[in-house]
Order: sequence, then C-alpha cells, then structure tokens
Amino acid sequence: MARAIYLTHPEVVIDPDVAVPDWGLNAAGAARVAALVARGVARTLYVVSSAERKALETAWPLSAATGHALEVRPMMHENDRSATGFLKGPAFEDMANAFFAAPDTSVKGWEPARAAQARILAEVKRVLAAQPDRDVLFCGHGGVGTLLYCALAGEEISRRWDQRGGGHWFAFDTTHLRPAGHWAPMETLALA
Repeated sequence: MARAIYLTHPEVVIDPDVAVPDWGLNAAGAARVAALVARGVARTLYVVSSAERKALETAWPLSAATGHALEVRPMMHENDRSATGFLKGPAFEDMANAFFAAPDTSVKGWEPARAAQARILAEVKRVLAAQPDRDVLFCGHGGVGTLLYCALAGEEISRRWDQRGGGHWFAFDTTHLRPAGHWAPMETLALA
C-alpha cells in the first residue's frame, strides 16, 4: 500500500517587509532539510509542494535527491492571511486561535478554516488520484497541514491538533486516507 507524508517547512527568515508567501528558510531550517536529504531519499518518492518559497525550499532538495521533477501545486498554499499582513508573536497567536475556533468565519479577512481545509484536502486527493501507486511527499504549511490532519483523522477543526513548530510531519495511507500517527519532528522522518 502506498503511503503519503505531509511535511511542513521548517524555520523561516521572518521579514515584515516581505510578503509572507515569499519568506524563505533561515539557516536552521535549511540545515534541517539538508540533514533529512543526507539520511537518504527513495528514488521512487514523488514530491509535491506549495508554490510558497519556504515550501519550495523544503521540497527542491528532496525532489532533486529522487532524480525526478518537483510538482508545484499553487492551491496547496497556507491559509490566506493577506488581509492582516504580518502579525508579531502574540497578535499572530491570537489570530491563529480565532481562525481555528471559528472555522466557518473569515476572522479579520483571513480565509475561513473550513474553506482552507476543503482546498488542501481537494489538492491532496487530486495528486493521489494521479499517482495511485506511488509514495508521495507533500511539502507545505502548518495551518493547512493541521486542517488536513483534522479532515483525515475525522476530527473537528481545532488548534489542539496543530504541530509544535515548523518542520513536522505525519503519514497517512493513500487508500483510506487515515493518519498513521500525529505530528512528529522531521528528524524522525525516514524517506529512504
């Protein structure tokens, strides 16, 4: 049975003067990706990424290690937060809490959680339908990744299912679309 993995990008360069989708990985994030590649990547793995820079910078080295082209899916982007732009620490955490707590509401212009969940779930299903017998690695984001986890696990949308920071993953089977476990740090991920 084929397996799918959803991996979130690790640490990024936070720059309030740059649009969030254009943020790249910082040195620690890039080092974590390099360490994952160094542990080995199966040549049969199919790698798919959001079009946001931080996800691409996570996916490119992994895809290159397989020897195959990377598939970029723009609709795998993080929940749309452009209405508020960059928010610092506590302000962001308050907004993220409100986003998860009111999934059918556009909180201060953010994409509603349920809409973002439907979008990421549809993208994952489209990729899996096109690659039915392959192991697939999705490189994406924590917010929509958590929404995907909730959908696959049959859980209500809740921040209690959120990852503990960037660079986490969970696996699910491609037939029943059920998670095999919860988020784990990328240092525990084996791709070879």
